[in-house]
Amino acid sequence: MLIKKGDNVIVLAGKDKNKKSKVLMAYPKTGKILVEAVNMTKRHQRKRKEGEKGQVVSVAMPIDASNVALFCSKCAKGSRVKIKIINDKKLLVCARCSAEFK
Repeated sequence: MLIKKGDNVIVLAGKDKNKKSKVLMAYPKTGKILVEAVNMTKRHQRKRKEGEKGQVVSVAMPIDASNVALFCSKCAKGSRVKIKIINDKKLLVCARCSAEFK
């Protein structure tokens, strides 16, 4: 999985299609990622203390990594990625314009 925490991505499929956001967490074993303000669901939260009320909270849920693409700021589009090796370091490069990610 090439998507890491902190990357800017665009959603390709689902109810939040075309949203641009930042990756909060990556789960490589399951192939899912947690994206900020994408795939929001409602969770009921119990009261914790006496006199406090229970509430309904919106929480972001993980989505499959195949449903997002890295967002290239130079192209201003989601793009596929190529891996370039320079001085024994792997760099992610945009497939369209060859701009480097991070």
